[in-house]
Parts: sequence; structure tokens; C-alpha cells
Amino acid sequence: MSEVEQPSADVTTHQAVAEAEQRGAAVHVVDGAELVNKRTTLEGIAAAMNFPEWTGRNLDALYDCLTDLSWLPEGEHVLVWSGHAALAKNDPKAFRGIQAVLRDASLNSMCGRNFSAVLARD
Repeated sequence: MSEVEQPSADVTTHQAVAEAEQRGAAVHVVDGAELVNKRTTLEGIAAAMNFPEWTGRNLDALYDCLTDLSWLPEGEHVLVWSGHAALAKNDPKAFRGIQAVLRDASLNSMCGRNFSAVLARD
């Protein structure tokens, strides 16, 4: 999983978590069912990934944190985003922006920590 799965991916949250754990990855789950705008979604991702308190809540900060992850143990880290359809429906522009950042960050991991994201179907 080196790239963000498209929303039509046929994988449940449970399946995505199980596959990542089987590889030995640390899994971070975001339940996006009630995250209907950019701000709340960025806050949800920040909480799931345990971003430092000082981290900004914008797309640049999201990218910077996801490519760094130096505060987390080395190894693979997988963000599983369930309920992403709520943001896609309520704020399609924010959804596309966040999805692009997740994809780009998965291709540019640093610090001995590999990042990937899965958009799981509900």
C-alpha cells in the first residue's frame, strides 16, 4: 500500500486494519463519519496520528507531518480513513485536497517511517 486507495476501493476498515497489522505496521484509524469539513477532518487525522500539539491545521502542515512522523516509532504507519464519504459529500474540494496530500505524503516518507493511507469503505 504505497498509495492512497481510491474511495471506490472494496476494502472495509476491518480488512484494512488486519492487512496492515499482518505486515507489522502501526495502524491509525480515523472515523470520518462526522468529519464533514476540512477543519474537523484535519483535526481527526492529527488526533489519530498523534501529531504534536503545535502542528498547524492546514494541508501544508498535514503533508509536513505525514512525511516526517519523527515522534512515532520507526517502521510503517498506515492511516485507515473510514467514513470519508461524509467529507466527500459535504466538502468535495477539501476531500480532494486531503486525498492528494495523503497520496503525495505516501510517496515521500522520511525519517525511517513509511506512511500509507487507505480510504476504507463503510
